[in-house]
Amino acid sequence: MLDEESRHRAHLVVSLSGAHAYGFPSPDSDLDLKSIHVAHTAALLTLQPVHVPTERLEVLEGVEVDYSSNELLPVLQGILQGNGNYLERVLGAIPLRVSPELESLRPLVRAVLSRKMYRHYNGFAQGQLREWEKSGFRSAKRLLYVLRTTLTGTHALRTGVVETDVTELLSQYGFVEAHALVEQKLRGEKSELPEALSARWRGEVSRAFEVLEAARADSVLPESPPDEAVAALEAWMLDLRRRRFDG
Repeated sequence: MLDEESRHRAHLVVSLSGAHAYGFPSPDSDLDLKSIHVAHTAALLTLQPVHVPTERLEVLEGVEVDYSSNELLPVLQGILQGNGNYLERVLGAIPLRVSPELESLRPLVRAVLSRKMYRHYNGFAQGQLREWEKSGFRSAKRLLYVLRTTLTGTHALRTGVVETDVTELLSQYGFVEAHALVEQKLRGEKSELPEALSARWRGEVSRAFEVLEAARADSVLPESPPDEAVAALEAWMLDLRRRRFDG
């Protein structure tokens, strides 16, 4: 699949996301491939340039593969707004394919990290909390997504480091008991929590949001990306466009 998609667009990076990058893949987990690509010059210079994401869902050898790719411009614009999905493609997740330019991009993205990412991680986690409620508070996957999102955001706000593997963060932020949730999820995508474990976490999950809120207040990051860092990021993008000028 990747070879075929690479013939259609120039990937800056293809990252393995989802449960495999979050530290709790089960045998039946699908493969989430999140990419960034650089559009052909002609596509950027038309009267009505568009940056429509490319998506593809396919089952290969019994495994569901979910591929999506976004063009560089909206990705960088999203990063400046604190979009964690895009930040993770550059700084986190598991890179499967990278172009030489990615290494020069990473320090520039680190330089524009800001407290704006709080909104993304809090909003994402709130959405997953609602999904957990819809499951009757039984889905191990949805609860872990709440913890993964809040703790990735917490760690990034406190350290400037984007870590997507929740198993690397649980003990550090006072959630060592959640390793039991990981063990439950490793049994299968639809693994359900025993009633006692579910009841316990119904009373505990709000603490994850408190930790995230405290990280925003004490963050090492600025409120918004510094102007000079934004300018450097823009210069990098323009230089890349010039070097890749084509029809």
